[in-house]
Amino acid sequence: MSATKRLGAQTIKMQYPPTIIASATIVGEKEGKGPLENTFDKVLDDALWGESSFEKAESKLMRETIMLAVEKAEQPMSNMHYILAGDLLSQCIGTNFAVRELEVPFFGLYGACSTMAESLSLATILVDGGFADYVVAATSSHFCSAERQFRFPLAYGGQRTPTAQWTVTGAGAIVVSSNGNGPFITHITTGKIIDLGIKDANNMGAAMAPAAADTILQHFSDTGKTVNDYDLVVTGDLGKLGLALTDQILKENNLDLQDKLNDCGLLIYDIEAQDMHMGGSGCGCSASVLCGHLLKEIKIGNMKRILFVATGALMSPTSTQQNESIPCIAHAVTIEKELR
Repeated sequence: MSATKRLGAQTIKMQYPPTIIASATIVGEKEGKGPLENTFDKVLDDALWGESSFEKAESKLMRETIMLAVEKAEQPMSNMHYILAGDLLSQCIGTNFAVRELEVPFFGLYGACSTMAESLSLATILVDGGFADYVVAATSSHFCSAERQFRFPLAYGGQRTPTAQWTVTGAGAIVVSSNGNGPFITHITTGKIIDLGIKDANNMGAAMAPAAADTILQHFSDTGKTVNDYDLVVTGDLGKLGLALTDQILKENNLDLQDKLNDCGLLIYDIEAQDMHMGGSGCGCSASVLCGHLLKEIKIGNMKRILFVATGALMSPTSTQQNESIPCIAHAVTIEKELR
């Protein structure tokens, strides 16, 4: 048998494009004060959300978001054939503890901040392949738990560098189905690990930019599409610096996306008024922007086709302490309002 759904080196085209039948997103207080405040399902009043630790709060954030998405899909949890999800914490404990109460077959994923695109890609493959009728794809991050794991406890009071980004407190969940009227997932371009030797954990935008550019270039090469085929190409959490570098790399390779290139880390905050330095990051960044703002824009017809490119810095506290470089990856998903 040949892989008939493959296009080029890294892209697949869905034979029976699955539908996003529901999505949900819950975010923190700071995210709820940004420009997308009216696109989230719920905004938290405080970082602990009634829990005794930030990690438990993140687990609750993931669980409640998944449950809300399934509720909006008007399906019982028992109809979900799989949950595919992950977070930034060691061994994905936020997700593991969240899903243990839901009694649904589970694949835990770690793609760092690319996890929303990774989970959505694999959910789409399962549904298009006939292995499932309903799959949940979800991702979360939490500013306080991420700071404690990757940098310093908040009580340390360390000053952020000019290139730093703010980890989003937020979660997003999508229910992918074999039946529905759109939006549809039509193409997936799976990224390769790109590592150009950057070691600065406070400059992840620069580290991830080459991976984002590589996947975007490969997508256009594999599919034969042009800039005019998309209303938006949106990266995950490159921030201001990373997006500028990505744009530069793309133009050096003869791809000018013009005003169609943007970043979820720039959309979610007013980076000047909220003092976000380079913008947002964390896998909850692209998840909450996609599951709220972007899908709503598609559903109401303001956008007909987008390329969602979530980016991830695949480091850990251990690798940083051992002065390793930061391997990065980006996965791309094409989402369309209607099939053409």
